Amino acid sequence: MTRLSAPIFAFGDAPKLVPEDSYTRPPRIEGLLAMTGPSVTADPGCLPVRGDLAHIKLAGRYFVPHYAAPMPHAIKPGAVLRTVASDSDEAIMDLPEGETFNVLDIAGAWTWGQLGEDGPVGYVALDQLTASA
Repeated sequence: MTRLSAPIFAFGDAPKLVPEDSYTRPPRIEGLLAMTGPSVTADPGCLPVRGDLAHIKLAGRYFVPHYAAPMPHAIKPGAVLRTVASDSDEAIMDLPEGETFNVLDIAGAWTWGQLGEDGPVGYVALDQLTASA
C-alpha cells in the first residue's frame, strides 16, 4: 500500500485528501534535471571537473556543489602545469607563453583550471599568470 505524507480522513465538512496531489506527491521531473543514477566520473586532468567544482559548461553533465565561470589569464614564461598545488609535485607539462589559461579556482598562491578551452587541467602558481582583460 502507498504511504502518504498526509492523512486521508476528513474533519467535519472538509474534503478528504486524494492519494495523489501536489501536497503528497510532487510531480516527477524527467529529463535533464532528473537524478537517474550516479554522477559520471571524469578522468583527472582531462576535463575541468573535480569533486567540489566544475567549469560552468559542464553543468547538467557532472554533479558538483559549485560551477565556476572561467577567468582567462595569460601564461608567463616558464609556467608549469602540475597535478597538485605544490612546486615539488609532478609536472604535467610546461605551458606555452602567451596562451590562455582559464582559471576556475584560486586558493592562496595557486590556481586550478584548464589550458584554453579543451586543453589539460591542473594547477599553476598564481605568479606564473597575468589576468587578461
